[in-house]
Amino acid sequence: MKLIQFSYKATLAAALIILVGCSASPTGRKQFIALPDSQLDTMGVESFAVMKKEIPASNNAQLRQQVQCVADAIIAILPDKYRDQSWEVVLFDDEQVNAFALPGYKVGVYKGLLSVAKNQSQLAAVVGHELAHVIARHGNERVSTQMATSQALALGYQFSGEESAEKKAIFQALGIGIQVGIILPFSRTHESEADLLGLEYMAKAGFDPRESVQLWRNMSAGDNNNTPELLSTHPSHATRIEDLQANMSPHLAVYDALVTQNKQPQCY
Repeated sequence: MKLIQFSYKATLAAALIILVGCSASPTGRKQFIALPDSQLDTMGVESFAVMKKEIPASNNAQLRQQVQCVADAIIAILPDKYRDQSWEVVLFDDEQVNAFALPGYKVGVYKGLLSVAKNQSQLAAVVGHELAHVIARHGNERVSTQMATSQALALGYQFSGEESAEKKAIFQALGIGIQVGIILPFSRTHESEADLLGLEYMAKAGFDPRESVQLWRNMSAGDNNNTPELLSTHPSHATRIEDLQANMSPHLAVYDALVTQNKQPQCY
């Protein structure tokens, strides 16, 4: 009984550590940030250097120019702290349907994405989403969250009595509970937040925000992943589309104003 009580307290302590935000994202959401951003920047730069050695860059100059143009247009409307950085954008010669942005101002787009993002606005939806992860410090938040929960579980295990089958079973269950109840929801929160920030960025840059919805319809058409949303790090395609549509109106107004002023990028 004492073991169960202590385990519950350890789990509760881990949850409280995460819920007490010491920072705020661009949307005002409270965040737990335990590491200096400079450390994440160093990790991002090192990871990107490794990727460039392992995956060749595309030699298609036209595609590289299109991707760079979309990224440059979005970077140009970011807050000064991020707009003034030396972002590096690489189009990788790989058929993965994916893209990413890393702390340290690194952006990678896989060539396979361009078969699904069929116009400049759909590509802008992806690039805006990935830049949002960096600007919202999601990488730092995830590392900090996982570090805090791992330490809480380790301490709980260390101080919860002698080794036993019951103890191992309880802590295995706690580990699963933390993954499903804390870490995965945080990942889905990050993805949803990046979707909405990306929607804002693409509209301010002059890309049609309605194409973000079409992008996820394209993604859904080619996705055979049947993992339940509860057990996934990402929201379902249907959830993403619904959230984007619910938040479309103000960003569409921004875009329409830029269209009237003929301030749309011409990347494709």
